Amino acid sequence: MFEEKLKEFESIFYPKSIAVVGASSNTRKIGSGWVSTLISAGFPGPIYPVGSSGGRIAGLEIFPELRLVPGEIDYAIVAIPSRSVLGLLDDCAAKKVKAVQFFTAGFSEIGKPEGYKLEKQMLEKARQGGIRIVGPNCIGVYCPEHKMTPLGRIGESGSVGFVSQSGGVAAKLMEIGIARHINYSKGVSFGNGIDLDASDFLQYLAADPKTTVIGAYLEGTRDGSRLFNTIKVVARAKPLVVWKGGRTEVGAQAAMSHTGSLSSSAAIWSAMFRQSGAIEVHSLEELTDTLHIFPQIRCWQGIGTAIIGGLADGGGGISVSAGDVCVENGLEIPPLSPETKQELTRLLGEAGSIFRNPVDLSQAQTRGLTTLFQAINLVAGDHVTDIVLIQEDVDILLPIYSWKGLKEINEFFIELEGKINKPIIVVLPPGSAEPERLQIDQKLLASSIPVFASMERAAKAISRFNQYSCRQESKVSHKRAATLRKSDKARQ
Repeated sequence: MFEEKLKEFESIFYPKSIAVVGASSNTRKIGSGWVSTLISAGFPGPIYPVGSSGGRIAGLEIFPELRLVPGEIDYAIVAIPSRSVLGLLDDCAAKKVKAVQFFTAGFSEIGKPEGYKLEKQMLEKARQGGIRIVGPNCIGVYCPEHKMTPLGRIGESGSVGFVSQSGGVAAKLMEIGIARHINYSKGVSFGNGIDLDASDFLQYLAADPKTTVIGAYLEGTRDGSRLFNTIKVVARAKPLVVWKGGRTEVGAQAAMSHTGSLSSSAAIWSAMFRQSGAIEVHSLEELTDTLHIFPQIRCWQGIGTAIIGGLADGGGGISVSAGDVCVENGLEIPPLSPETKQELTRLLGEAGSIFRNPVDLSQAQTRGLTTLFQAINLVAGDHVTDIVLIQEDVDILLPIYSWKGLKEINEFFIELEGKINKPIIVVLPPGSAEPERLQIDQKLLASSIPVFASMERAAKAISRFNQYSCRQESKVSHKRAATLRKSDKARQ
């Protein structure tokens, strides 16, 4: 499925060489920033700065014209005025450049006839020269494996892919990915998408063996039928999480001015996502939360959630509110088994704790970490639950257990996750002890334990994973039933 895209897009995600057109010895120029970013990221091939003023940047010669570059060029990043792009495409055709990414803006998104006309002329020249266009009006490709990034930093290579119509949203996806260990296989901002658009990049990620889950931010489309058919096929192959921007009239007008995209009603888009099996989200938080959880809880088989709402003081209210948000988001919170409740009562006593589910283990603070760990083990190991959701409030825990004790608690979580064959998810709400909270956050994330800032965000992400898993199981059941029916008919 879409395997032809792998070869077609090799020069975009794995170019052997890159030219940056619009570079200058003035490091404040945008083109110069692209050169510095590629060098600092460690791009493995030749980088050719091109700028009319010549000179040098970061030890590299700046060629006054693209045609004067001595080597072959797979991919060009362009940051020049829009009036110069047609001549640049002639130069690209002469150098047999395979793909061109236009950071340059000033096309259909400005809403003027000359902008549309220029895009049409660009596309004609590109097709005549055998060139693919990424953009215009975009920040282009992110591929950690190949050391390509439009940012000053680059994250670890992973299995999450993304497609974004917006450069700003793409940049936030990368930044949040680095912070939360959402490790990307590849991503792209495609802007106006006059040649390669959302459908093309979604098809590529569906075929890419290094991508297991796909996220997308879309504002509109120039070919709704093609996009709908693509989303249907892609969502059958891999989890596809989509945030549709421009859902209101004001947002749609902003989208038109942003990427020149026509946006139909939100209801039509939502219906399309439901029919195709894509997972719809409504904010950057929801998109990144869902992309965060999918690669981490592959072993989860079931829907029963155990909630541990308190490891020390303050667990009662947290348990109540956690139960509410989880149930409101469609999660099942089964009561703990009688055996588990009996053991918890023996360990902690009846007063001051809640042993149904959600569970409040506040009384453990007077009995030490060994008792706390035993209690968590009991809840996590209960046969009625399939996933463990733990509230860890650093502001409350730090004065009680000290920093040394907090480190032991989180080391215990990491060890436990490897023993029980159930996903553990930790909620770390922000507070006054931010330096300590962030250290814990990074330690857990590095150990592949998902971390969320609130119980509500965690519940929504788990719910979306659960909905997708249920759909997949339903498809498998239908296939098995169809196979059995065929076998019965064959025997008859």
